[in-house]
Amino acid sequence: MVERWQHFLAVARGQAPADLLLRDARVVNVASGEVERLNVAITGGQIAGVGDYTDAHEVIDLGGDYLAPSFIDAHVHVESSLLWIDQFARAVVPHGTGAVVTDPHEIANVAGVAGIRALMEASENLPLGVFFTVPSCVPASPMESSGAVMTPEAIAEAMALPRVVGLGEMMNFPGVLAGDPEIAAILSIPAPRRDGHAPGVSGKDLNAYIGSGMTSDHESVALEEAREKLRRGMTVMIREGSGQNNLLDLLPLVDDRTYPRCCFASDDRDAGTLLHDGHMDAILRKAIGAGLDPIRAIRMATLTPAEYWRLPGYGLVAPGYQANLVVFERLDDIRPRLVLFGGSVVAVDGRPQFDVTAPIPESLLNTVHIGSLTPDDLRIPAAEEMVAVGAIPGQIVTRKLTVKPTVQDGAVVADAERDLLKLVVVERHHGTGRVGVGLVQGFGLKRGALASSIAHDAHNIVAVGTNDTDIIAAIEAVAALQGGLAAVADGQVLESLALPVAGILSPEPVEQVAATHHRLEDVARSLGSTVPAPFGLLSFMALSVIPEARVTDQGLVLVG
Repeated sequence: MVERWQHFLAVARGQAPADLLLRDARVVNVASGEVERLNVAITGGQIAGVGDYTDAHEVIDLGGDYLAPSFIDAHVHVESSLLWIDQFARAVVPHGTGAVVTDPHEIANVAGVAGIRALMEASENLPLGVFFTVPSCVPASPMESSGAVMTPEAIAEAMALPRVVGLGEMMNFPGVLAGDPEIAAILSIPAPRRDGHAPGVSGKDLNAYIGSGMTSDHESVALEEAREKLRRGMTVMIREGSGQNNLLDLLPLVDDRTYPRCCFASDDRDAGTLLHDGHMDAILRKAIGAGLDPIRAIRMATLTPAEYWRLPGYGLVAPGYQANLVVFERLDDIRPRLVLFGGSVVAVDGRPQFDVTAPIPESLLNTVHIGSLTPDDLRIPAAEEMVAVGAIPGQIVTRKLTVKPTVQDGAVVADAERDLLKLVVVERHHGTGRVGVGLVQGFGLKRGALASSIAHDAHNIVAVGTNDTDIIAAIEAVAALQGGLAAVADGQVLESLALPVAGILSPEPVEQVAATHHRLEDVARSLGSTVPAPFGLLSFMALSVIPEARVTDQGLVLVG
């Protein structure tokens, strides 16, 4: 330890050669808000110094390219990528990502603490800093059925695990506001940070929620909503995912006074988006393209999340910090050409330079259990009027719609001409046979059905379709895959993607998963879907803690 420190001092003082010298870099200094043209000396995976260093065992001449700290996703569910963690790293690292703060409540909803441990262990040797928040709401609410329950005791156990930086998003805001004793027990567990989740909460209710200990929020969809949360002391995470696009609406919040309390988060980005659009680099390009100062934007994806989550050695190009760095040619159009982690090159021109395989425990396989389905399970008794879910493309929130359904033979049926489709959720963890059925508007399907075992957050099987036969066929196709996505028409599976790891993840390479996912979305559009990310939208139709209307395995749920 002492010898290592003494060697670091010698390199920092220019008395010993660095392991690696990055020559002629335009260093993006997110602490001072300026660009400095300097050399950067690296030893033992750390930055030893920034200045006029010349002596090193290896030299990379950057030729005046920009050098910034690698990017940090302040809030993400890595499971939403559809990838096991090793492939997730292959997807995001070439885009300049050096760290993520993940809330693994997706896998926790299937496998509890064992699922969290498996993800942690699999992420240990990746060229990516993977930090965790402990899921606080598994299941998200009593209105949906999960595969596991994170009790206060389980949460306390998980809080002691390595690389845990806080309590995960407190989605059960109604429970918080009601003073639920179990929520009180969870909030009494010591945590350095408590991530919030308060869509649409305002006024005195917001005061009560924040005063209960929540320190951040990523659920704002409107500018004034985000502004109120910031005024009341929250760090506001501006979300830009695959299906939740809030950046342009919230960006006016960022100004000379507010920017230190704002950062970026992806929340949910699927494999195709990550591979072809990007990760934090894509968010930065969009923000800068919308007029945000580039250095300020980079700070919001580096130093600000690092300081908020207290990530050691992340977020700056400065002495003593980890040599997790990204190189790009243009400040106004950030496209990483070189990515370093711990002083080693891990990606070049968008291609990973590593191949790490992370083991998948047997306990995470064969987790989908449903009984046989019949049209009677999907029957909705005739009604003159009923509440339907109004899906909103690009948003996680929904509308509560009052509709006059189409009735045939004494039962409500889907009506594709009115874009009024059946929405079905089947409990898949314990084989209970429980089925929730309702109506949804907003998908635009003209024929067939779509089904997915990705149904935030309990991850039962959710399906939308124009007729019962295709809906059942799609659900059964997903079950036969032990989890996945499927598109069906005329009783035939047109395309599917297997997700056998906990019923929500693929062990296959990111390129393969992205290609299949792309074909699935093309098929969905061929069936009439009018939304950009139909499976992404479908995945949120059962999330019982987001306003205004949902369907879970327990039936129609009204929120807020």
